[in-house]
Amino acid sequence: MSLSGWVTRMQSGFYTVQVGSETLVCHVRKRLKRGKEMGDLISIGDRVEVSRQPDGSGMIEEILPRQRALIRLDPTPRGVVQQILLANPDQVLLVFSCAQPAPHLRMLDRFLVIAEKDQIPAAIVASKVDLVGEDAAHSLFGLYESLGYPVFYTSVQTGSSIAEVKAHLLGKITGLAGPSGVGKSSLLNAIQPDLGLAVREVSAQTTKGRHTTVVRQMFPLAEGGFVADLPGLRSLALWDTEPEELDGYFVELRDLVAHCQFSDCTHRTEPGCAVRQAVSEGKIHPERYASYLRLRYGND
Repeated sequence: MSLSGWVTRMQSGFYTVQVGSETLVCHVRKRLKRGKEMGDLISIGDRVEVSRQPDGSGMIEEILPRQRALIRLDPTPRGVVQQILLANPDQVLLVFSCAQPAPHLRMLDRFLVIAEKDQIPAAIVASKVDLVGEDAAHSLFGLYESLGYPVFYTSVQTGSSIAEVKAHLLGKITGLAGPSGVGKSSLLNAIQPDLGLAVREVSAQTTKGRHTTVVRQMFPLAEGGFVADLPGLRSLALWDTEPEELDGYFVELRDLVAHCQFSDCTHRTEPGCAVRQAVSEGKIHPERYASYLRLRYGND
């Protein structure tokens, strides 16, 4: 009898599949491996059909179509290798601190471009609000609210907005990303005891050398849903993004491009540039415009 479940863990050719309240450690049917492209055949977040084997293990019989995926493409001498960081994410949660460390908004903008390109809804957690106060936190991250991104202003010290973040995660597959030291583990522990510790232990393994056994895993939330840390997102290159595509992934730029005088406008020096006009009129934040230029033309 075929059973449906989610792949929640990958390690050394073994796949853990969550089937209802049960987990099965599975192999992959050989016929599925034939003719596959270079890269991942299965990833955490994939929905699969499995059969139960006589020894109590499982066999993955079918990989169901993905709705979306966070994919890292790596050019190698043998061709392009495709690594699926997370299949079927409902959203990404981007965690950046208000202080200690100071917010790296250029990295946040890069992450938002990746999410827009892969058509994955993004939300932002501004952590450690207690270190700077609400007003300063809003001055740092408020521009992202004006762009339509949900922003949660959190403090594990005061408990501020922890319940709201938890509610945002429930029932969804969420990819988690952010720089080191921003308090992701503390945030997850506040949402669910020991969740942050478990995520940190697995994430540490994914950042080790290429010859180290790598574990990828998404963790169940007690009240429904999964969360997966995405350390690979920090080094995700945009080499597969054409420069002229980039303005389409900045939500405040995408509708202005059609109004530029020149169809190949670089938004730097051309007369009749609708983007530069919007910047001068205060309709586009100058830091976001600077992020766009650095991502498109280098020096990022």
